[in-house]
This record gives sequence, structure tokens and C-alpha cells, in this order.
Amino acid sequence: MLQVDKLHQYYGGSHILRGLSFDVKIGEVTCLLGRNGVGKTTLLKCLMGLIPSKEGQVAWEGKAITAYKPHQRVHAGIAYVPQGREILPRLSVEENLLMGLSRFGAKEAKSVPAFIYELFPVLEQMKARRGGDLSGGQQQQLAIGRALASQPRLLILDEPTEGIQPSVIKEIGAVIKKLAERGDMAILLVEQFYDFAAELADQYLVMARGEIVQQGRGADMEAEGVRGLVAI
Repeated sequence: MLQVDKLHQYYGGSHILRGLSFDVKIGEVTCLLGRNGVGKTTLLKCLMGLIPSKEGQVAWEGKAITAYKPHQRVHAGIAYVPQGREILPRLSVEENLLMGLSRFGAKEAKSVPAFIYELFPVLEQMKARRGGDLSGGQQQQLAIGRALASQPRLLILDEPTEGIQPSVIKEIGAVIKKLAERGDMAILLVEQFYDFAAELADQYLVMARGEIVQQGRGADMEAEGVRGLVAI
């Protein structure tokens, strides 16, 4: 379980994250929703150690990781798919996926795990192509596949539907559902697309002005008026 306790972050004089506290459980999809500029990406960067949190604590599987560097968090079993995907355009699909094996020893890091190609058959078909030649949706699948190659226990996804065609959104949703059903991984999904989040969420969190203003079970999102809170 990921436990976030009273997390604060500032940019200059602005108070960006204001004492956030929440849990993300193994075997569940936790959807974090909110309009642009409320601090969602800043929160994820704090969770990955890309920017330090000023106050508060982050714990993963019972161990405080607040002081961990990004690579230490990866070794602890946390994977992050950032907004914008950040694949390596000059490397092939296969080479990009192999980059995800960096936390393993040389013997284990020689080949792409078969389950990734099972989840994303298009990546196997295109494994010799350069990452930069793929469509936006295929690059998103590649970014998720690369994160999964590290065999994480916590997968963090930052707006995976952004700029993606509807057919690929559906495929990505099916993969997230399948991963959650395995029961050995916690998933934190940051999303603005309400319908996508509502279909997947076991738990939801709504962020506004750097705070969690509402939370509950995914099945109750419609009844609890979440759509109105995140509509632009």
C-alpha cells in the first residue's frame, strides 16, 4: 500500500500541495481527478522523488520512502508513466522496452517479458520500428509497456488518454482493468476524462487548489456528483 500523509509542496511563494493525505491499495485502481493546474502532476513528481516534498511523508509497503531518490523508488517497485510519454524516439520499440528492465541484473534484462507483448500485441508487431515512428496511441502503449517491464507493484499513470484515439483508449482501459484484477499491483491513475476514470476506479480522489476535496468508492462517483466537480 502507498500511504501519503500531510504532503506539502511550494513553487516560489505558491502553496501547490496543501497537506494531502490518502492511501492507494494493492489490487485497486485509485483515480485522481481534477481540472488543469490543481497540482496533480506535481503530486506525482513528489511521489517519484523527481521533486522533493517540503513537508509530510510518503510510505510504500510500510517503509518511509520520502527521502528516496527516483531510482531507489524504481528499485522499490514503483513505476511512472509521465504525461507526454517520454519514450526514446530514435530507439526501436524493443530497445525502449528493454530500458524498463534497468532495475534487474544483466541475465534478467536480456529480453522483453512475454506478458508485455500479450498485453500489447501491436508492440510485438512493431518491435523493430523506431519509437518515434509510432502513432501517439502506440507510443502511449509503449510507455506503459516500458513501465511494466520493471514488474512494478505500484504503477502510476499521468493522463494516459490525453491526445489518444478512442480505440486505443479502450485498449489501454482493458489493460489497466486486467492488471488490477491480477491483485498484485496498486494503480494510481491521474485522469481528466471522467468516463474513463469512472469505468476503472475502485477508489476516487478529487483534487482542487492543491487539496483532496472529495473521495470515495468508484461505484459512487455518479451519485456523489464527481462529474460536476471535474467538468471544464
